[in-house]
Amino acid sequence: MNVPVPVPGLVIRYSFLWSHEARKGASEGRKDRPAAIVVATRKDGDGVDIRVIVAPITHEPPEDPGASIEVPADVVKALGLDGRRQWIRLDELNRFSWPGFDLRSIPGRPGSCHYGMMPEDLFRQMKSGILARQNEGLTTVVPREE
Repeated sequence: MNVPVPVPGLVIRYSFLWSHEARKGASEGRKDRPAAIVVATRKDGDGVDIRVIVAPITHEPPEDPGASIEVPADVVKALGLDGRRQWIRLDELNRFSWPGFDLRSIPGRPGSCHYGMMPEDLFRQMKSGILARQNEGLTTVVPREE
């Protein structure tokens, strides 16, 4: 698989593990989905150990409107996501070592696990929403370390 350099704002195909699944003992996500890279940091000087935090993108409308932001239809189309409405969750995150075992090929695009970059304004909106939720203690990060 062609694995890109992880950068904030890149949308990837990923097996996301929700916190309620992790609490029940699951170690693998039940569904592959788009996810947006929120943070990518290098743990050591040579760039070998890269840690990534991702936010899931889902079709499920939010119960709490403050917990998600809708992905604009033109961005959904530009990224090549299906035409249904999509939301970025701000309250559920996964953390893992890049590239890890949970990257997936995009259906119809074998060998590719990245849809593309989200627009800068959408990334800023996502990041500020996540930070606001974290400051209120309303964000859960599920570690996916091997």
